[in-house]
Amino acid sequence: MTAAQRCVDDLARSISRLEQHIGTGLEIRRVRSDAEHLRESLSLLRAATPDAAPAPLTEMVTIPDQPYDSGLWNDVDDEGLGAKDRHAP
Repeated sequence: MTAAQRCVDDLARSISRLEQHIGTGLEIRRVRSDAEHLRESLSLLRAATPDAAPAPLTEMVTIPDQPYDSGLWNDVDDEGLGAKDRHAP
């Protein structure tokens, strides 16, 4: 819900900038009206949705700094990397 609200807010700001650039006309008023309807619909959806528990945080995975075992890559092609005994131009 929060991400959707942020997107609607970004849309409203973008419409304001667009309105400054192209002026106020029927088309921009319709776009602004549509964005306001979207904001209202999102507000109604938020009110109708029971407060859900926030998504659980996923466990952080530590990635080691030491190089990977080169044996992991024996069965793959070095496509785009050049040959092992030569270096790139």
